[in-house]
Amino acid sequence: MQAVVHILEDEGVDIAFGCPGAAVLPLYQAMQQLGGIDHLIVRHEEGAAHMADGWARTTGRPGVAIATSGPGGTNLVTGLYTAFADSIPMVCITGQAVSTKLHQEAFQAVDIVGIARPVTKWAVQVEEAAQIPWIFREAFRTARQGRPGPVLVDIPVDIARREIVYDPALDTRLPVAPVPPHPPRVEAALDLLLAAERPLVLAGGGVILADASAELRALVEHLRVPFQVTLMGKGVIEDDHELHLGTTGIQTSQRYANASFLEADFVLAVGARFGDRHTGADTAVYRGDRTFVHVDIEPTQLGRVIAPDLGIVSDARLFLAALLAAARARGARPRTDAWTARCRELKRTLIRRDDFDDVPVKAPRVYREINEVFGEDTYFVTAIGLYQIWGGQHQKAHLPRRYQVCGQAGPLGWELPAAIGVRKALEGMGRGGTEVVGIVGDYGFQYTVEELAVAAQYDVPLVLIMLNNTYLGLIRQASAGYGMNYQVDIHYDETGTDTVKIMEAYGCSGRRVTDPAGIRPAIEWARKEAVATSRPVLVEIMIEREADAPHGQEIDSVQESEGAAP
Repeated sequence: MQAVVHILEDEGVDIAFGCPGAAVLPLYQAMQQLGGIDHLIVRHEEGAAHMADGWARTTGRPGVAIATSGPGGTNLVTGLYTAFADSIPMVCITGQAVSTKLHQEAFQAVDIVGIARPVTKWAVQVEEAAQIPWIFREAFRTARQGRPGPVLVDIPVDIARREIVYDPALDTRLPVAPVPPHPPRVEAALDLLLAAERPLVLAGGGVILADASAELRALVEHLRVPFQVTLMGKGVIEDDHELHLGTTGIQTSQRYANASFLEADFVLAVGARFGDRHTGADTAVYRGDRTFVHVDIEPTQLGRVIAPDLGIVSDARLFLAALLAAARARGARPRTDAWTARCRELKRTLIRRDDFDDVPVKAPRVYREINEVFGEDTYFVTAIGLYQIWGGQHQKAHLPRRYQVCGQAGPLGWELPAAIGVRKALEGMGRGGTEVVGIVGDYGFQYTVEELAVAAQYDVPLVLIMLNNTYLGLIRQASAGYGMNYQVDIHYDETGTDTVKIMEAYGCSGRRVTDPAGIRPAIEWARKEAVATSRPVLVEIMIEREADAPHGQEIDSVQESEGAAP
């Protein structure tokens, strides 16, 4: 296990998140003996996986979560699925019962490799102690290579106790092969772009994962081509950029984004997987008569949802740089003046209000305050529910990796442990003064509320902003399509669960807001209180109970709610 610790350090890991148990104690012993890797003991293994996820999204390096055998391992599965769905690199380590007893249904012996295989890039059980260095090197290579994702390594406790010959001075990382684009396909993509009258560039989360923000900016500014982002690509370039046309979709979208997409005749999609909340239920409307070029580092993504006119396998950064170089070499630009003017007009006029003064508070007003209070370098973490939709519609993002959201899996409760991981990542990067804000719902907050104890124990300052309607708001809205409002109301007594008291029970603090005039003072108090106490601080905002977010089945038929400009 000392070899494992040396490898973790060499792979850029400075912290692990986990919970010790009998089957994984040899690893904890090695961590104690060697030092060099910090550790946070979580209150539930799902929290460990989400913390490692947030750490990885912030650093770009594989995060590490540790669990013991049996339920310790199975509790990681939701976190593995979340990372797998959003292409987040992680290495999860599980202890296992004695290898010779696995076939005898030994205590807490479970086939975690078989369970985890569908939601990992690679799941493996160590069978020989001498394989440990090579398995861990391959685990990190696999987590980083191509489309990133999680890996699980399961170690029977008897194998973990064994000694091997290992010299860290002679060991190094396995290389990750670059994936450059095929030059003729770059030229073909440029031909199609130059032939378009109304082109759009679509930047997905893969552009952020590839650290390709600068290359994307250089390309769109040189060609003067409007661009959009997917939900996972939010923040790759600031929302206020003159060529930024928001996010198309049936939920987390802007009206001007959908309108401009429907008018476009060409889409260059880079690092985007065409999720159904982006395209709509039936891709026929989304596909239309538009020409599509799809660029992705994972070959099996090409044609999975949209059959492209041209598919290109490439790292996003290398492709964007190659396309810009090809355009400069030709000295050619598309004629987009009329199109960009049209897009600017759509962005100016097709907007939604956020200046409500109503009581109870209307959710868009919360995001107006958030946009005005926090700086561009603030890291935001948010999960799933109506508040994710409102956030995608109203919240502005300015820099890569600052707007973090569990996009595809959407597990309730993701944001609190993920925010802890973000904070620890920033501390490890020497940026401990950077603010981290978790935007949460009242229902999902209680899924992982126990992780408040972790943040309190280890002095992890966070600001939590809760939109509380004491409802399963998104499911209530969806239930209307079934003609019912059944088992989605979690209100009781006067205001339901007292989340401020929950915060206080964990040694943290919070305030409740019922009037829009109180939102900003409460947020400013929370920012100061988080610094003063080095613990999470909650601003609970009571919003109207049965508010709907704009939504629809297709991008041309999103049903607007109150506050949309005509």
